[in-house]
Amino acid sequence: MSRTDNERRQTWRFKSRVRDAAKLCKLTGQAPPKSILFGLEKTGTQQLIDTAEDVLTDESGLLYGTRGQPAKLKRHLNQIAGAFRNRQTRPALPYSIRGLWKADLFVGYTDAERWVATTVKINPSQLEGAAGLRIGIVPTKQGARDAVRKDENKNLIICPLHHDQDFMQTFYEGWRIVQAFIDADGQMPKEASLPRPAHREVARILTERRDFAVIDVVEAIGAFSQPGLLETDDKQVDTKTLKGQSNTDLVIAPLSSDRGLFD
Repeated sequence: MSRTDNERRQTWRFKSRVRDAAKLCKLTGQAPPKSILFGLEKTGTQQLIDTAEDVLTDESGLLYGTRGQPAKLKRHLNQIAGAFRNRQTRPALPYSIRGLWKADLFVGYTDAERWVATTVKINPSQLEGAAGLRIGIVPTKQGARDAVRKDENKNLIICPLHHDQDFMQTFYEGWRIVQAFIDADGQMPKEASLPRPAHREVARILTERRDFAVIDVVEAIGAFSQPGLLETDDKQVDTKTLKGQSNTDLVIAPLSSDRGLFD
């Protein structure tokens, strides 16, 4: 099924920006870049780690921005999850990747088997560097530079992306739906949590399938997306002037109760 023009543009812009950021991390590959979601619920009662078993291998290395051999990403995933939930376990991580629990995504190339940890912030002022983090994705700001660049103070590659009707908005809207669903313990969130009807419909689909395995649910709802349903075709429409005279036979207007008002 084909994607809409807007979705294609979003995907192209996102991948183009990610490639530029990855190059500054000395990360290159011939295959299209991949991203792995790494999300954890702060209370520790729920966690979602997309380990992408079909993507990561035992040799998948993580580039962390300092000298040394790449860390084996797959081997450290459980340690990273533990460090997120319990700060006392963070010293158990190797010093070079001790800040990986702050990651939101891992971006990389499957052919090169190299990845970098990425943090996503809706507010650029909240962007912080940490040991192991390499890319910081933030929305562009009007009047500010939008070039992919390195921030020496944070030791991060800053990757600005458009927000409205683009990747940043899509990412956070989807993540908020998941957060609200988890916070409601797999039940339908309150309307105040998800006031937009479209967001509540997604949560309703998840609620109806709360007793099924996550993989099965993801496969099931994929059939509902229909990304090509609203395929648009932009074109210039010609206008034609109609000949003839207009003919008005009747005019209807309100009558004032004050008969002398317009005398």
